[in-house]
Amino acid sequence: MDENRKIKLGISIGDINGIGCEVALKTFADSRMLDFCTPIFFASNKTMSGQTTALNIDIKFNGVEEASKAIDGKMNVVNVWKEIPKIEYGQATEAAGALSIKSLKAAVEALKNGDIDVLVTAPINKNNIQSDDFKFPGHTDYLAQELEGESLMFMVTDDLKVGLLTDHLAVKDAPAAINPILIRTKVRTIEKSLTMDFGIRRPKIALLGINPHSGDNGTIGKEDEEILKPVIKEMSDAGHLVFGPYAADSFFGSESHHKFDAILAAYHDQGLIPFKTLSFGKGVNYTAGLSKVRTSPDHGTAYEIAGKGEADPSSFKEAVFTALRIFKNRTEYAELTEDVLQKQRVRR
Repeated sequence: MDENRKIKLGISIGDINGIGCEVALKTFADSRMLDFCTPIFFASNKTMSGQTTALNIDIKFNGVEEASKAIDGKMNVVNVWKEIPKIEYGQATEAAGALSIKSLKAAVEALKNGDIDVLVTAPINKNNIQSDDFKFPGHTDYLAQELEGESLMFMVTDDLKVGLLTDHLAVKDAPAAINPILIRTKVRTIEKSLTMDFGIRRPKIALLGINPHSGDNGTIGKEDEEILKPVIKEMSDAGHLVFGPYAADSFFGSESHHKFDAILAAYHDQGLIPFKTLSFGKGVNYTAGLSKVRTSPDHGTAYEIAGKGEADPSSFKEAVFTALRIFKNRTEYAELTEDVLQKQRVRR
């Protein structure tokens, strides 16, 4: 990669009635951000102008028909639609849901085509996005379909990284979904991401138990004894630095998480409650394991404060910087491993 080339950073605008546009606009209201990347919003000039007027944010946009025409040093907007949507802050409207998916689909298509290098997604509402054309519980599941690889919901900060064995599943369905193949796949995905995306050469991973106290030797559920422990032993014997299962209730409070490069939680809230408690506003939702880089802030649409100018852009800004760092790390990793392969071929 040419070191002088600006990374093209695509932004899907999320729900226009939430805080997504506000945190994205506040992030790039600081003109210094244009030194790090070329931002490309997938929406329309009129939509973005309506948001800047409503939020009293002074930003000028460069309208383009496609992402490949974006200009460095400017805020670019790809005109995905022509209509002027009504902004109803705090309301989960069907129209807002439809536009958030139009923006997402256009951004993902540009990502697949290489017209943008990375994607940062503003928050969507999981209810109003549902339609005949979109039946996914969220970004991660859609991206898993559209991009190559094994997707993993990976919540990250500089010093805390939490992955999920199961993500958007009802708690009652999570244990039945956990099996040896899933565990092996998720562990390997985390290992690959930590190595390729974060530059950690020999990552150590902790697995949290499925049941309270990791089942207490089968007294409180048998899943830990029958599923988790055998796979952890098998992978450990094969040389993977995988440990556990650890009782989830005391793991973070005892600061055991500092001993590992990543933690793999059994289900959504088991991992996200401690992560957001320890890192809210600094955390980033990263979809690891895919052929392209996508990040998102660690919060939702926050309808209760939408349109009031109160939203904190810290997590969105972290999502931008994380996406840029991962893209650079991946590029360097690809160059290094390519050099190694070429040397091995020459020796043969």
